[in-house]
Amino acid sequence: MRYIDLHAHMISRTTDDYHRMALTGCVAVTEPAFWSGRDRLGAQAFADYFDHITTFEPARAAQYGVAHYAWLCLNPKEGEDRELARQVLALIPEYLSRPTVLGIGEIGLNRVTRNELATFLDHVELALEHDQMIHIHTPHLEDKYKGTRVIVETLAKDARIDPARVMVDHAEEHTVEMILDHGFWTGFTLYPRTKASPARAVDMIEMYGPERLCVASACDWGPSDSLAVPEFVLEARRRGHDEALIDRIVLDNPARFLGQSPKFVVPHGLREKVAAD
Repeated sequence: MRYIDLHAHMISRTTDDYHRMALTGCVAVTEPAFWSGRDRLGAQAFADYFDHITTFEPARAAQYGVAHYAWLCLNPKEGEDRELARQVLALIPEYLSRPTVLGIGEIGLNRVTRNELATFLDHVELALEHDQMIHIHTPHLEDKYKGTRVIVETLAKDARIDPARVMVDHAEEHTVEMILDHGFWTGFTLYPRTKASPARAVDMIEMYGPERLCVASACDWGPSDSLAVPEFVLEARRRGHDEALIDRIVLDNPARFLGQSPKFVVPHGLREKVAAD
């Protein structure tokens, strides 16, 4: 089995995680910029963070044959601070040319406030200005439906945005349909508390089919599992799904989405399929 984990916060994981992921067939990870567990003290902390996930992490992953890519942004949890957002957004362009940066993300909303929305829109403008793909974070728990609706409807109103170049992540049963209906790529996050389990992800794929659907671990410093994608594969096999469907969800689909960036190296054996699409 080969798979791509397109949402993994490897800065917070040990090198043993790369080893285990490689042993289970992981060929690539992408790391969206995220909250560190506490608000950062200033823009310089973001500069150090961006440098880390675009230099150290690719080198660490490469020791195990895993390709590492990054997305850059100020995370939605810190989007309320508009002055900090302006400072961080001014830093990002100098990192976009680095060979493993795929786009802007994970941007979105946390508590769905006016300031968060303004910061989200600033990130979207930055992505459009620099022709970058976008990775979206949708809120957790009670703010999930409201925040997802605001994000999806805001993006859908902007004719400049190609929905095929946007991944809307952390979808759940009550939000997946609205994301798909607007043409965006949709991510199911296999996270034990606030997102979806492998079983629930398989349920949703059985309901909606495999088109524009992906799964990822979002493993980070909290309770999470760097092998969540293999756990999804095990659950799908347990239910009798064939290998072609499973490969499509864990390898083909993420390769198609990420392959829209010229920086992403499509795994060997998928190049022809991605080119045909």
